[in-house]
Amino acid sequence: MRIVLILEYHGSGYCGWQSQKTGCSVQDALESALSKIACSSIRVITAGRTDAGVHALYQVVHFDTQAQRPVTAWVRGTNALLPNDIAVLYAAEITSDFHARYGATERSYLYLLLNNQVRPGLYDGRVGWFHQPLNLESMQVAAKTLLGKHDFSAFRAAECQAKSPVRNLIKLDISCKGNLFIFELCANAFLHHMVRNIVGCLVYIGKGKYSPEWLQMVRDSCDRSKAAPTFSAAGLYLAGVKYDSKWNLPSTNEMPYLGIGIK
Repeated sequence: MRIVLILEYHGSGYCGWQSQKTGCSVQDALESALSKIACSSIRVITAGRTDAGVHALYQVVHFDTQAQRPVTAWVRGTNALLPNDIAVLYAAEITSDFHARYGATERSYLYLLLNNQVRPGLYDGRVGWFHQPLNLESMQVAAKTLLGKHDFSAFRAAECQAKSPVRNLIKLDISCKGNLFIFELCANAFLHHMVRNIVGCLVYIGKGKYSPEWLQMVRDSCDRSKAAPTFSAAGLYLAGVKYDSKWNLPSTNEMPYLGIGIK
C-alpha cells in the first residue's frame, strides 16, 4: 500500500530535510513517528529536500507500508508523535505509480524578507532580514530577465547534485506589504540554493549596488562567483508542489497557510 502525505514544518530547529546519522532532520522525525504508527520501519520519499533552517508550507512525501490503518491514524496519530513544529495536514491511499519526487511537475517557493533598520524579534527564523532600504521597482525589472528556460549555473551551489543546470523559471514575482518583501518563485525544479542565490542578487540590485541589467549578465556568465552571496535560509518556504490532476491532491489554495501576512 502506498500512502501520500502533505505536511508543513518550521525548519529552524532542524539540520534540513534529509536524514542524518544524528537524527537531526525533519525526515528523521517524520519517519520515527510513522514507524510507530505502522509498527514497522517506514522510509519516505519527498518531493524536494529543504536545507537547514528552511520551512515548508506544502511538502509532499509518499511511503509504502503493509500496515492497515485508517487515514486519521496517518494524520492525527502521526501528529501526536511529531514535534510541535512539524504537522501532517493530509493523508490518502494512492496507487503505486505515484511518486512524490519524479511525479512533480512544478515546485513553488516563497521568500519573505523583512526590510527594516533593526532585526526581527517576533519573526526571528521565519523571515530573512536586510537593513538598508530596497527599491522594489528595480528588483521587479531585474526579475523579468530570469523568466523562462535558462542555464542557472550562476545561481547553483557548488555541491549541487543535479545532472543539468537548466531550469524553466515560470514565475518570479516580487511584492511588498509594509516592510515585508515577498518573493514568489515557481519552476519545473530548482537547483541547490537557487532561490537564495537569486534573492541575494536581487537584494544587491534593490539596495543600488548594481543596475537591473546586471542580473542578466550574471545569468549569462554561468559563473557562480559573479553572483551575490547566498542569502539567509530563514525566510525561505517550500510553498507548493504541483502534480497531474489525476492524482486528485488538494491544491495549495485548499491547504492552511502560515499566518504571517501571506494568503
